Amino acid sequence: GEIAARLLEHELVGDAAVVAHADAAGDKRLVAYVVAKTTDGSAEADGAGLAASLRAHLGGLLPDYMVPSAFVRLDALPLTVNGKLDRKALPVPDDDAYARRTYEAPQGEIETLLAGIWAELLGVERVGRHDNFFELGGHSLLAVRVLVRLTEALAVELPLAMLFAKPTLAELARESSISLIAQEFDSHELQKLLSSRSMK
Repeated sequence: GEIAARLLEHELVGDAAVVAHADAAGDKRLVAYVVAKTTDGSAEADGAGLAASLRAHLGGLLPDYMVPSAFVRLDALPLTVNGKLDRKALPVPDDDAYARRTYEAPQGEIETLLAGIWAELLGVERVGRHDNFFELGGHSLLAVRVLVRLTEALAVELPLAMLFAKPTLAELARESSISLIAQEFDSHELQKLLSSRSMK
């Protein structure tokens, strides 16, 4: 697939496969299985360093929702007797394989609200303000559910494209605030217009 092909363009990747794994909640998340090329002990080739490097590499080439949620390093990809990828033999990624940014607590009511929605829908314990929705395992179906919950809570509607364009908690919260203010301003202006007409 395209994602695996892009991974193979990275100088540290010798082989790669990308599959969709169902998590505990039954939602599918993209997982990249990578065989690193032998290096002279570069820190970048180590597990966490390699994952960060590959995530940055793919992030510059593909949209966020196509960047795998987890990166698992293997000595070799498991193959069937026919020489094809043995998907059943691929290990289930543990929690450490999923992206985690340095945690910074959500700030303000909207960030806190969003963090709660994300944590519930993504099945994670906590969400920081710099966490990326797609890096935490989000995908388009979950994105729709996030926006529905947001609309129910704040009575503000955001287009689905907004979450793809602003995938971090702080960014999405800021856009929600802007939309909320604009919506309230429009409502206020409409009331003023109606009042002025009724006075004529």
